[in-house]
Amino acid sequence: MISKVMEDAINAQITRELFSANLYLSMAAYYHSRNLNGFANWMRIQAAEEMQHGMKFFDYLLERDGKVVLGVIDAPPTEWKSTLDAFEKALEHEKFITKNINELADLAFEQRDHATSNMLQWFVNEQVEEEATAGEIVDRLKLAGDSKSPLFMLDSELKSRKLATQEA
Repeated sequence: MISKVMEDAINAQITRELFSANLYLSMAAYYHSRNLNGFANWMRIQAAEEMQHGMKFFDYLLERDGKVVLGVIDAPPTEWKSTLDAFEKALEHEKFITKNINELADLAFEQRDHATSNMLQWFVNEQVEEEATAGEIVDRLKLAGDSKSPLFMLDSELKSRKLATQEA
């Protein structure tokens, strides 16, 4: 059985993960409206991953006899200043999620909840990858500057992203 404190913290994270999915779907729509379908694809895949992350927390709570309480999910933004701005916001959001995952890991340690600590290690590792991937794209967009050729080459590259099967 999971403690009430840990249960509440995980429920809050489920809400954050579901917001993340909506945020990335909104970014996908933004990129699609600009005819950057590779960027849109990347964000759609990211949205699906965030939904998987939310469900991973959801299922974990159920496995530990916890109660899942879904929170209110705020509407995400729908407009950004530029292609770069949207990806910078995605990176900023991933850093926010990393901070929250780290706080959950700290709480699990404080609670001496070894099962939750173990489960959270997957998310700690995942966030390293999430930040690195988004950061690389931000860096490439900055290198491209106002030049259209690198932007369209990156867009073409991002079309090839596929949803990976989750492994715990």
